[in-house]
Amino acid sequence: MGAGFVFLVILPIGPLSWVAVTALSLYIIVSANIASSRRGAFILLATTVPMLWSRLLFQFFANLILQIDASLVGWILGTHRTGDIVEFADGSGVLVILPACSSLANVSLAILCWVTVSQSVCHKKSAYDLLWCLMACISVIAVNVTRISVEGLSHWHYATFHSPGGDLVGNAIILGLIVGFSVLGVRRELFRSI
Repeated sequence: MGAGFVFLVILPIGPLSWVAVTALSLYIIVSANIASSRRGAFILLATTVPMLWSRLLFQFFANLILQIDASLVGWILGTHRTGDIVEFADGSGVLVILPACSSLANVSLAILCWVTVSQSVCHKKSAYDLLWCLMACISVIAVNVTRISVEGLSHWHYATFHSPGGDLVGNAIILGLIVGFSVLGVRRELFRSI
């Protein structure tokens, strides 16, 4: 197993390294007798989601994912949409939703945050875990779609909010919500360990 892992990692093909990390993580989860090793392997496995698996998923379903984002933005703005293109609310042009604007990348980060926080505090699995992780993911989509919708009001809104400052504010809100929902989901274990 170790030799196969090293072989895939040293090849100059980035995605193969993440496939190797996925395989190693799964191997440790299945075979490790120490709980801390399994928890670390779950975090490592979750790291492969934004680094490889969500990107791969996006390559196959990019049009569908961008059209879903565009549909939500068009619905909020009350404007017409064609594919991943939405009309500005003031009718002055169109807004194209590009792959970098998609909600999927941040959804994979929400999953990574949930796994990292829950594994770090030895969280006991419960029926509510899926709810807290889902809330973190939905909040990411809501903030992203709201931000794009504000940008879709007019050219001025686009120029104002599609900027480094707008990115900073949007990403800070997303990070706060992701961490907040993750911490709420493990609050019993987290506050017991403090």
